[in-house]
Amino acid sequence: LPHIHWLGTLVLPLLLYFSTSGALLFGFAKPVPVDFGNLRHPKRDMVWVALAGPAANLLQAILWMVAIYLLSGFDVEERFFTDMAKAGVLTNLVMFAFNLFPLPPLDGGRIVVGLLPMRLAMGFSQIERYGFFIVMGLVLMGVINSFWMRPIMMATTEGIQWVLQPLASLLQLAP
Repeated sequence: LPHIHWLGTLVLPLLLYFSTSGALLFGFAKPVPVDFGNLRHPKRDMVWVALAGPAANLLQAILWMVAIYLLSGFDVEERFFTDMAKAGVLTNLVMFAFNLFPLPPLDGGRIVVGLLPMRLAMGFSQIERYGFFIVMGLVLMGVINSFWMRPIMMATTEGIQWVLQPLASLLQLAP
């Protein structure tokens, strides 16, 4: 609940969905509250905190892909379940790739700040106040989709398929 932003999590996605007939869907949430006092090395440990969200999305994408393999392996032809599993993979791959974009306030930007030397990190973190607008501009121009999202999502999909190859072989699925 502390992550939910009434406008960005509820109103904006619904407004965009209905006004564009589902062609454009975007939203945002408040940053996850982090008590820096609980971190022993705040700059370094923030990298781990920032990686938690994308890691959760990657894990969920893997689990949804396992579901697809199992449905196929056991010849389940119920379209609802296969479509739901495919949507689960796609949604989590989108969130994984988007949140790793290396610009604050996204997780990727926080990772970059945590990895840079202190002086560069301080300068780079100043972008955050404009980060939302920069990200939105790059999204609207198609830069993030073409040069970041697609390559990351394709590479991640191939990586997941590679990791799950033993399961596919066990279920005798074609690649």
